[in-house]
Amino acid sequence: MATTDRQATTLALAHALSAAERGLAVIPLSRTKLPALRSPHRDDPGPSRCHGECGRFGHGVYDASTDPARIRDLFAAAPWATGYGIACGLPPHHLIGIDLDTKSGTDSSAALRELALRHLFTLPPTVVVLTPSGGRHLWLSGPSGVVVPNSAGRLAPGIDIRGAGGYLVGPGSRTEHGVYATAPGTAHLAPAPCPRSLLRLLLPPPRTHRSAPASAGGHGQGLVQFVLAAHEGQRNTRLFWAACRAYEDGIGPALVGPLVEAAVTTGLTDREARATVASAARMTGHQP
Repeated sequence: MATTDRQATTLALAHALSAAERGLAVIPLSRTKLPALRSPHRDDPGPSRCHGECGRFGHGVYDASTDPARIRDLFAAAPWATGYGIACGLPPHHLIGIDLDTKSGTDSSAALRELALRHLFTLPPTVVVLTPSGGRHLWLSGPSGVVVPNSAGRLAPGIDIRGAGGYLVGPGSRTEHGVYATAPGTAHLAPAPCPRSLLRLLLPPPRTHRSAPASAGGHGQGLVQFVLAAHEGQRNTRLFWAACRAYEDGIGPALVGPLVEAAVTTGLTDREARATVASAARMTGHQP
């Protein structure tokens, strides 16, 4: 390995360990910004559903850790790594990444400002990472129990969202196109809480399929149906969205029981469901 590559790997590991000290789970990345370790299931017939249960490295973001010993082991297994990725959606920060791209030919920063004016939110001071292409990554924290999905261009052209199951290239990483760096004056900041109005935009729109319990009442039928239609991986997100809408419509307290019942039907525990509804109540300024 060239001396410059060894230096890049050493620096990437140092930055990754520093991020882990702040509670951010990390994985090694190659110069292509992809996970540096190949899947141990790449030769298996059919798609693998293993997320690391096999105990081996190479499961992408599912390898992410804040444990210094494990991080060193990951980088030792990938001595060609020149960067690191920060997993989104994990506690304690439940990181959400707003990726303002420059490659689409659109002004993504202007698009975000327009969204802020239209939906009445203000972005608080937070960590900003500058990309080699001239783009920016804004780091925000989400509430516990809420799953923000990844998306590309759904919010607005040139704006990608890194949520649960995704990762952000960490500052200090060296890629084929250059180095990622923290914007001046933001390195000491913690990821700021995502504004409520913006968080609602990041959650999936409602889709209803099944019948709601009669106990929900006519006004809350659609919200309960929305929760009942959740598949695995959507349950907390849908429940949180529905509960927010219920509290905003003034029927939150009356709909707690039906929403919890619907969430339990989809596979959540009663405790998980009630915690998510309580989080929605706090998010909308109500007492759970």
